[in-house]
Amino acid sequence: MSERPIIVFDVNETLLDLDSIRPVFDRIFGDPAAMRLWFADLIAYSEALTLAGVYVPFTDIGGAVLRMLAATRDLTISDADAAELTDRFATMPPHPEVPSALRRLRDHGFRLFTLTDNTLAISGRQLERGGVIDLFERRFSVDETVKRHKPAREAYQSVAAALGLEPGNICLIASHVWDTIGAGAAGWQTALILREGNAPLDVGPQPDYIGKDLDAIADQLIERYPAAS
Repeated sequence: MSERPIIVFDVNETLLDLDSIRPVFDRIFGDPAAMRLWFADLIAYSEALTLAGVYVPFTDIGGAVLRMLAATRDLTISDADAAELTDRFATMPPHPEVPSALRRLRDHGFRLFTLTDNTLAISGRQLERGGVIDLFERRFSVDETVKRHKPAREAYQSVAAALGLEPGNICLIASHVWDTIGAGAAGWQTALILREGNAPLDVGPQPDYIGKDLDAIADQLIERYPAAS
């Protein structure tokens, strides 16, 4: 495949450091596993609602899952707790290698986009705070389009339609297998970043690229698609 694909990034954890919100969970739950359990449940219930044909904004699901997790432990989430989590989630910093790797891809000629389950307002705040928002040509949110959370096929199809591209000319970069499965099933190329707590799954559509961080993925893409002379 010689034509350079456009690149679409997942945002949460792929580009931004999810561990930055851990202090909220440590304070409330006193359990080092609580943050990861919350995030896993957030994804599970966003997918369950989507399969049921019900749309709820991602941050609203996150707040509801936080209260549900607390209820299972006889804890109560205060308004201040919820506000702190929302603020920390909206201001997560990028992983250390992300800004330079994004610039390297852009300078090599790749067009960069994002696709997130978050609202555009939240993702914009995240990327602006991280100093990388200007590197993206356009940002997509399921909240603005299909109102179906990833990995619903419609989420990926809406991006391809908006850009007037065949699915095979788009590459999703994500750190979550559920996202690469969805994009791969929709006909996209995919790349999996092996952030902490993430690993390949040996069933279903497989990633075209796998790397320990965005630098490793960028190296593979640049090697496969040399810059025009």
